[in-house]
This record gives sequence, C-alpha cells and structure tokens, in this order.
Amino acid sequence: MKRLILFLILAWGVGEARSQQPADTTAADTLAEAQAPATTGEASAATGAETPEQLWDRANEAYVNGDYHAATTAYEAILDRGLSSVKLYYNLGNSCFKEGRLGEAILYYNRALRMAPGNDDIRYNLEVAESRTKDNIEQIPEFFLTQWLRSVRHVMSCTAWSLLSLAALMCALVLFLVYLLARRLSWRKGGFYGTMVAVVLFIATTSFAMGERREMLDQTQAVVMSLSTAVKSSPDKSATDLFVLHEGTRVEITGRLEGWCEITIADGKKGWLEEKTIETI
Repeated sequence: MKRLILFLILAWGVGEARSQQPADTTAADTLAEAQAPATTGEASAATGAETPEQLWDRANEAYVNGDYHAATTAYEAILDRGLSSVKLYYNLGNSCFKEGRLGEAILYYNRALRMAPGNDDIRYNLEVAESRTKDNIEQIPEFFLTQWLRSVRHVMSCTAWSLLSLAALMCALVLFLVYLLARRLSWRKGGFYGTMVAVVLFIATTSFAMGERREMLDQTQAVVMSLSTAVKSSPDKSATDLFVLHEGTRVEITGRLEGWCEITIADGKKGWLEEKTIETI
C-alpha cells in the first residue's frame, strides 16, 4: 500500500518536460523537472537510506553538473524502490544517452512513451537515439489506415481514453433519456441522433483505451542490450549465424525456449537470441 501511495505521489509531482529540441541538437538536452516522492520518516530511519526525494534531487543535480553516471545510478535507485513514472523513465533515458549507453536509453524512452504516448519530447529523443543505432532495418510497409488509427490512438494515454469513453457513455445515456421523455419532435430527433453519435464515440474511445492497455502490458517488444549479438538459426550456441544485431535495435519476441528467445525484426527476418542479450520493454 505504501508503495502504491509513493507511486501516485511521484506521478502527480512530475512536471512537464521542457520544449522539444531542434533536429540538429543532441537528444537528452532537456531534463524533466519534478519532485520525487518522500518516504515516511519511520521507513527512512529503518533503512538508513536516502529517500526517493533525496535521490531525485541528487540525480537531477548530478545531471546538470554533467555527472551522468551518478545521475543514472540515482535514478535507477528510485526504480529499485519499486517507483516509476513517465519523467523518471524520461530522465533515466536522457542520462543513459549522455553516458553512451544507447540500448538502455532506447529501452527507457520506450517505457516512458508507453506511459505517455502523446509526448512529443519523448518521441523526439527516442527517434534521435534510434538514429544512432548501427542496424539500418527497412520496415515492412503497413496499411495506411492501420497506421493512421495507431497514430490517433497514441494521441492520449490509456487513462485519458478511458475517461473519454466514460464521458461518451454518460452523454449517450442522457441523450437517450431526452429521446424517450421529450415531448417535442425536434428534441426527440436530436436525442436519437445524438445518442447514435455518442455510442459511436464510446465504442471508438473504448477500443483505443483497450489498445493502449494491451500495448502497455505487451511483453513481446524488446531491445537488444549487447553491443553486438549473432542471431542463430536455432536455440543453440553452435547453430548457424543468420545475421548480427547491435545495441538499441528493437525486436519482437515470438517464442521462448530455455533461455533463448525467437525474435522477429522490422523487415520480417527471424531467428534466435539468448534471452540475456535483450531486455523486455
């Protein structure tokens, strides 16, 4: 229960990230300004450790002073407490990028983007980080309608779509009552057509909320963490090397077997990687 309260305080206390940097600048030039949650004095005295708030302040100060390793260590210490938020992942991605830890930076940017899919700063930094990867993989073309619907769905988070769907449902109920109870024909017509529109909006927003939730809980997307790793034809170290992937490349896990993962990359190629070489988003 305490961890849940601490998580809610962290998410509430996080400020907005600064404006997006121009395309010719380095990613991670901005740092999310936020206040980390504080643990109770009793818990702090029991452990003798820094509170999450102290860790947050120390991490931000280290980042501003250019000590990115210390900043990364402090941010990770907050994660080890079981706390997370959009801005914590965003700042951690920034510090990892500055350290040259490209795989971890892309991993944390992706985690932040799952929690805030409409955040342009996170998406921009992720694109810059991915442009630094060695693997130039051509993605299989996607049907334009599917791509457009995904972009619309990513405008808001799962929570926002859920709230919007509830509002649409309430409007549908109110308008339906107008249709049933109104005496004037014009009001009844307005109530009927308004109900139809509200129902359509409810269905659309609910499907978007469900889609965002599925994506947040998806355990099939992963990032290569090793500097380079050979993709095998079967889950065996002595198997034939099919191709090589490098740090930061995103893969989809399609199967698991005794410490190995069957993966698919953006161009459709498949193979097997040791589970320890990738990290699930």
